[in-house]
Amino acid sequence: MYKLLKELKVDLGERSYPIVIGSGLLGSYDLTPWVSGGQVMIVTNETVAPLYLEKAKACFPGKQIDVVTLPDGEEYKNWQTLNLIFDGLLEKRHTRHTTLAALGGGVVGDMAGFAAACYQRGVPFIQIPTTLLSQVDSSVGGKTGINHPLGKNMVGAFHQPQAVLIDTDTLGTLPAREVSAGLAEVIKYGLIRTPEFLDWLEDNIDALRALDTQALGEAIYRSCECKAEVVSLDEKEGGLRAILNLGHTFGHAIETFAGYGNWLHGEAVGTGMMMAADLSVREGHISEADRTRADALIRSAGLPDKAPEGMAEEDFLSLMAVDKKNVDGQIRLVLMRALGNAWVTADYAPENLRATLKAFTS
Repeated sequence: MYKLLKELKVDLGERSYPIVIGSGLLGSYDLTPWVSGGQVMIVTNETVAPLYLEKAKACFPGKQIDVVTLPDGEEYKNWQTLNLIFDGLLEKRHTRHTTLAALGGGVVGDMAGFAAACYQRGVPFIQIPTTLLSQVDSSVGGKTGINHPLGKNMVGAFHQPQAVLIDTDTLGTLPAREVSAGLAEVIKYGLIRTPEFLDWLEDNIDALRALDTQALGEAIYRSCECKAEVVSLDEKEGGLRAILNLGHTFGHAIETFAGYGNWLHGEAVGTGMMMAADLSVREGHISEADRTRADALIRSAGLPDKAPEGMAEEDFLSLMAVDKKNVDGQIRLVLMRALGNAWVTADYAPENLRATLKAFTS
């Protein structure tokens, strides 16, 4: 039997949906209240399927269940792999009343969600994230998409799920590197909006890395609570929601330069957040002490603190020019006025940006 730890709601009026957090949910929790038709297509990958597919099927009693199993890795987040989902839906004759269920990490969730947004002009989907990063970030908020060789997540759609089911037991099979990558997104919430969460993270970072169930449940809840609040206020990233991209403009450049999959998303974001803190100091917004505190927490999560070997300032500038936040050719960045207070701006000294890039590439 499952143990329900927390539950909260993303408030989007008629399109509101629950985030259910607990242990033992896979195999026990009934998801059929969020399935309007008789068909379910589970989208998963080769790594997750042997571990959790049968349990996921048990969450949809009485439904026709089909499965598409994708190759595992960020490098497969592309048109060719996306088409495998459409092939499966059409071969099994799924109608516009089908529901897709994304069982896996952020890549699976993004691709299944994008497929759901496109198939027969839009069908419902459910998120069942199995990595820490996807549980605290990518499964919530309705951002879906694929990568392009010139930029990460540049092709996609906003498509909100019907529900998000987070089983903390799935984290027990995660490699330590994946846990650290997920913690980057957890730390982000403290840096952008909830400074009291930073205090808690500093006290509990070792427990989180050790996969302590209670600590994980609390971190996931607080992260989802923050993201749900921001998404409810700005669903389509017209303003406030962009603060959720702290470190991401730098991080996406790192991922693209290194080749998708060579750096995990959270690893690149961790370094990117340190770069954002560095530029925030150079711009006179936060103190050296604040930057030192942020850097120490990011390092304590086991995240890298330098750009990939061989990456130069010009590589960053070229790749950062392809970013969804940019307006009229200006690179817009998420910076901090204080720890727990972030905003999006293009108002920074170019020489300070170059100094930051030099500090992390030399």
